[in-house]
Amino acid sequence: MSRDQAAEIARGATVDVGDVTTRFLLYGLLPGWFLPGLADWAMHRRTRIEDTTGTKESLIHSLMMAEVGLPIALTLRYEVNPLLLSVQLGAAAVHEATALWDVRTAVDSDREVRPVEQHIHSFLESLPFGGLASLMCLHADQVRSLLAGGRGDPDAWRLVRRRRPLSAGYLAGIGLAIGVCVLLPYGEELVRCRRAARARKRRARVHRAVLRKVKGN
Repeated sequence: MSRDQAAEIARGATVDVGDVTTRFLLYGLLPGWFLPGLADWAMHRRTRIEDTTGTKESLIHSLMMAEVGLPIALTLRYEVNPLLLSVQLGAAAVHEATALWDVRTAVDSDREVRPVEQHIHSFLESLPFGGLASLMCLHADQVRSLLAGGRGDPDAWRLVRRRRPLSAGYLAGIGLAIGVCVLLPYGEELVRCRRAARARKRRARVHRAVLRKVKGN
């Protein structure tokens, strides 16, 4: 489809598509990300992750959050350019590979991964690609610059502060939501898994001590 054809189709739109897409990313997709994350944590708790895959799977969850959190944090503070797009694309690919590792770890253990949890995973896996696709549509010029290796753009491969920074109130709200909906529940999960692991080690030591005592008698 040519640019003129696309413009003709969009001519009937009653809103600024770029403005609406930006609002969707900031006030729809990003805040909406927290809901399936909380639901996934609830499923881990319901299936007693601390007694099955334990700390290993919980650390994988922390890794996936970091893989998603870093590009989001950079995008909120810096202009979209070839460098930032490269970080986002790389993080999305690594996140997908880690997600496969996560599910394999759970399936190979005694933890039951129910169909509902699999559907929650579908949301968590698709949201990064949906957000990235929307961002690339908004910054098609930077996508072209990336494909050209950033030639002719002195700022292509460095982080550039946003010319129009997001409001402090918005950033504070997102930070609070991340703390309440991500760091707090998944931190609790990791602590719970570590406590369960230490309890199993204590029981194992007691069991070995009893066996040695019985054998000594």
